[in-house]
Amino acid sequence: MKKVLLVLTLAMAPPTSFAWDGYDYEDGTDVTIESGNLVREGEEIEVYNWNSGEYEYKEVESIRRTGSTVEIETYDYESGEYKYYEMED
Repeated sequence: MKKVLLVLTLAMAPPTSFAWDGYDYEDGTDVTIESGNLVREGEEIEVYNWNSGEYEYKEVESIRRTGSTVEIETYDYESGEYKYYEMED
């Protein structure tokens, strides 16, 4: 009975989600890519900018792993700018 209760409890628990923290060296601000974003080339992601306190929508252009960090190049259709984020690995 205890095993059944444990299985039911785990099945009903929300999935664990993780945000991905990084830094925009050009703007000098911390950024966060919330869980639920598929960070793949050609996909649109939602990036939280800690300086402005707003979410920004970007298209992922490329992803490069360098040592213990991951560089994500993005494009913002609204501003027409490319951004580079260095994300924690």
